[in-house]
Amino acid sequence: MTDAQDKVRAQYGKVGDAYVRSKWHAGGDDLARMLLLAAPQATDVLLDIATGGGHVARVIGPHVGKVIVSDLTPQMLDHAVPYLQQQGLVNIERLVADAQDLPLDGASVDIVTCRIAPHHFPDPDRFVAEAARVLRPGGRFLLVDSTVPDGEVGAFFNAYEEVRDPSHVRSLAEAEWVALLQKNGLEIDAIESFRKRHEFDDWTTRMQVPAGYCEVLRRMMRDAGDAVHEAFEVVFDDTGAVLSWVDTKTLFVAHTAG
Repeated sequence: MTDAQDKVRAQYGKVGDAYVRSKWHAGGDDLARMLLLAAPQATDVLLDIATGGGHVARVIGPHVGKVIVSDLTPQMLDHAVPYLQQQGLVNIERLVADAQDLPLDGASVDIVTCRIAPHHFPDPDRFVAEAARVLRPGGRFLLVDSTVPDGEVGAFFNAYEEVRDPSHVRSLAEAEWVALLQKNGLEIDAIESFRKRHEFDDWTTRMQVPAGYCEVLRRMMRDAGDAVHEAFEVVFDDTGAVLSWVDTKTLFVAHTAG
């Protein structure tokens, strides 16, 4: 594994239960849109890459014949699989796997999903190539992740996230994802954006951010300047401490030829 992947396992191995219980991850308009646009069929095989708390599998799983929940971090699956079983899913297969090197045959699944995880992947091109490889002809690929503006505002977002979460690699701009999907032979069907507000205390507590780093994050946001404050709709309290901010999650829906 790469150093970035080691960081993912170290960071998320200790917070898996928080991601199962996270209301922020369990909800959102993007999940409903993923279900609708995936158009799942009772005979489909769904592969949910970097399943985290298992929330995509929870939503789409009841509508398909088989669900493969994969994650690089075994401890995440230790929490997600029992949670999904408690939700009534019985068609689950657990898979510890690198999103960039899937141990699956080509053309073996009908739907690939990945939600709010690719910013951890060292090589997003390889990830998209693997998703395309395992999809059957006409298979659907649904990707949701944070997307950032070009230039200094986007660079700030990535630096800010890395202080909170050392396993963060980079959130891409929308145009970068479009280029990767097209490069790997996927035909884009839809692109939809969703604005999500983050409460600072929840955002840091969920990742067990030390108090000193929380202070760094507060100072970074306070000093970031008007362009960042406007782009992320930052809310401060009367003392100037950040209360919340908004980022963009973008849903990309594509399919393989056939």
